[in-house]
Amino acid sequence: MLHRLVEYASKEGLDPEPGFTTHELRWEAQIDSDGKLINVLPLGDESGGENTPKCPLMHNMTAGGRAHFLVETVQTVVLLFKKNEKAKKMSGTKIRHEFFSSMIHNAAKDVPVLKPLSSFYKSQEQVSKLHDKLLKEKAKPAERLKWRVAGVDVITQPDVQSWWRLWYKEDLNKGVKDTKSKKKKSTHLPEDDKVLAGEMLCFISGERVAPLSTHDKITNLPGGLSFGDVIIGFDKDAFCSFGLKQGYNAAIGGKYASAYVNALNHLIKNYLHKLANTLVIHWFKESVKQEDDPLSFLNEPLPATEAAAQGSARKILEAIRDGHKPNFPAGNRYYVMTISSATSRVMVRDWMEGSFKELVDNIITWFDNLEIVNINGKKTAQDSKLEGVVTSLLKPRKPNQAYKDWTKPIGHERIDLLHSAIQLPRLIPFHIIARIVTLLPAFFISEELNHLLFGKQQDIENSGLYLSILYARMGLIKAYFIRKGGNHAMSVYLNKEHPEPAYQCGRLLAVLASLQHAALGDVGAGVVQRYYVAASQAPGLTFGRLIANSKNHLNKLDGDDAFEYEGQISEIMCRIQDRMPATLNLENQSLFALGYYQQIAANRAG
Repeated sequence: MLHRLVEYASKEGLDPEPGFTTHELRWEAQIDSDGKLINVLPLGDESGGENTPKCPLMHNMTAGGRAHFLVETVQTVVLLFKKNEKAKKMSGTKIRHEFFSSMIHNAAKDVPVLKPLSSFYKSQEQVSKLHDKLLKEKAKPAERLKWRVAGVDVITQPDVQSWWRLWYKEDLNKGVKDTKSKKKKSTHLPEDDKVLAGEMLCFISGERVAPLSTHDKITNLPGGLSFGDVIIGFDKDAFCSFGLKQGYNAAIGGKYASAYVNALNHLIKNYLHKLANTLVIHWFKESVKQEDDPLSFLNEPLPATEAAAQGSARKILEAIRDGHKPNFPAGNRYYVMTISSATSRVMVRDWMEGSFKELVDNIITWFDNLEIVNINGKKTAQDSKLEGVVTSLLKPRKPNQAYKDWTKPIGHERIDLLHSAIQLPRLIPFHIIARIVTLLPAFFISEELNHLLFGKQQDIENSGLYLSILYARMGLIKAYFIRKGGNHAMSVYLNKEHPEPAYQCGRLLAVLASLQHAALGDVGAGVVQRYYVAASQAPGLTFGRLIANSKNHLNKLDGDDAFEYEGQISEIMCRIQDRMPATLNLENQSLFALGYYQQIAANRAG
């Protein structure tokens, strides 16, 4: 996974030399040639700061009170804290602030362009003035700031960069010498004449390197810390082995550490998608145009996003199958990473990769498997967004309920469905269907859905929401049986010849409910509200009473309508014959629900 990130960094020009990185900068402080503050300007836009390359990157940041050179957080630059900040944290920041200013004073001795900045930090009045200005502009403590001195952007100056390179190299070599000394004294390290003292084999490249003890942080991760999270860290004894400390447990050279950090930061900023509050990023080995991206359905819900993804996938696959040269490299591959933030760490929850052609084929299959008839029975429903499919496993969202709290009960189902969508052969786990089945009774007997199924769509305020949930749940049930294999006779539309009694029982309840509605109109608590639960779980104990009562409803209809309904009931009973189930397990309850819905759609079409 890490070497894929390094490849991405190289392709996108994000792999800087050791000691430099790309940071998102939010503020620029401008001072004159005398070290007096002129102004503070915001960088970037409302979505974030300005991505700036060649920012000095300090190594070994946990060595006690270190700070990055020239480019740092507002908190470190001028001691701007949040309200009620803890005294311990404030004390540590003050030490970093002193280190930050001392680095500027030292550099100014050799680099003339930094002398005004050194004068600035010798004046407490000017520092306080900058503090107050940033506070007024509502700067956040974790946002980064850079300097413009006498009209010059100092981090872009060759002499500033040269000074930093020299300092960085000398300090890094000093750390290597210290490590050599410690290794000579240590009796816990394994002897290996292939590894030089102070050097180790890089975990990513296999080269001999002086490993970084700490790596830069991953920034802008939703739910993460304001100052960033680490993806590789060894701050607990349980993470350390053979007497090694920090980054020596997974040695990575500075060049490669910067590359994977920059790549992940870039992907998070530009290609992060939320799937029911789970964070997913994806990229390709070779660049793919946005209109040709078959994974575009991972984006935030947008009009026609799913249809565009499906259309793009079909167009690409047809070109491959017809022997036409596709507009992307034939050997292209996809990479999908699921991540989250957990107590200052970046947790990689899942990783997938595979060929681009297989991805396209799999996504088309996913859409085909989910395809289901719409409520009016004459055409298919609009494709369900993956977000909608995942959240269909939940109860309705309560008013004013936070989205994060609403989606919290969904566990690994998100990843299971993501795998099902883009990898084959991949069964849909039964626990997903079991979860849906437990929600269906309350869903089908709800007043709103019954108005939709037996009335007019425009009569329901949230009809779009209820229909999207209905289509996602029915589509998932259909997809589950298709992928399970065997003769389950799954169809987009009603299948009158379906071999399973459970499916036919669902059809029967739909016909009886339609019959009652035709005979009596809206009676409030009708057949569905009173008997759906019993009929879907114990049909053998329920349908005798319902069929006997249906004669009263038939008597209220004229000859043609009565004949039509009586014919439907007879046809279904002939399919069931003497196989009326006494009870239905969860899997068969899902078939019951599918038969119930598809029969209603067929009746509406008629």
